Amino acid sequence: MSWFVILCLIIPLIGTTLGSAMVFILKDKINPRLQKVLLGFASGVMIAASIWSLLQPAIESYDNYKAWLIPAIGFLVGMGFLFIIDMIVPHIHIDKQEEGLKSNRLSKRFKMMLAVTIHNIPEGLAVGVIIAGAINQSISDEAMLALSIGIAVQNFPEGAIISMPLKEEGLSKFKAFLYGFLSGVVEPIAALIAILLTFFVSAILPFTLAFAAGAMIYVVVEELIPESNEGPHSNLATIGLAIGFTIMMVLDIALG
Repeated sequence: MSWFVILCLIIPLIGTTLGSAMVFILKDKINPRLQKVLLGFASGVMIAASIWSLLQPAIESYDNYKAWLIPAIGFLVGMGFLFIIDMIVPHIHIDKQEEGLKSNRLSKRFKMMLAVTIHNIPEGLAVGVIIAGAINQSISDEAMLALSIGIAVQNFPEGAIISMPLKEEGLSKFKAFLYGFLSGVVEPIAALIAILLTFFVSAILPFTLAFAAGAMIYVVVEELIPESNEGPHSNLATIGLAIGFTIMMVLDIALG
């Protein structure tokens, strides 16, 4: 595995880490309006990445009926995979709503971290399948770098969004940062799993690309957009989504 591949593997974690470090800089909780913009921004990046970085290459892998069949199946299976995880893993969202199986053994803080960890699984899968595609030369190195940077950019606000509420819950700044960092560690782990699976069974690359897209869209529709539209000033989330979508689209097209 080359140094460039390793760099693309860890860039998203760097984004989460820098975002989590905002707990040392920001004195108070994140302004609700800014939080809406950041949630919308993350949604826009993930939607654009799902289309240009994942679904489009999956569709272009075939020139017959498989061009729509395989991506469609992969997309739906990816959605179903995240649905099952969402239903099973106990977690708490930013709005304090608890989902998944009920568990009194896990602390509220840990459940908050699990919510962001679930978000990061499909992002890690997306980076992994793109890296696997680049390794077997079916996807360009530039496209791999574009997705890695795009995920890192949207991980920055997500890191801040998890670490700041944890500080409000009474954790020290360092522990809040550590929880935020650990929530991002799942990304390179998921990416490595996707690389191993896809690299050794290269024929399933189009399926895994669509699978990752479905998983990311699930997170956007089920959690990010609803959370960003709660309460007043929901138009700020729409603005953030437009900005995030545009930036990721430009990155993917310009570098891809």
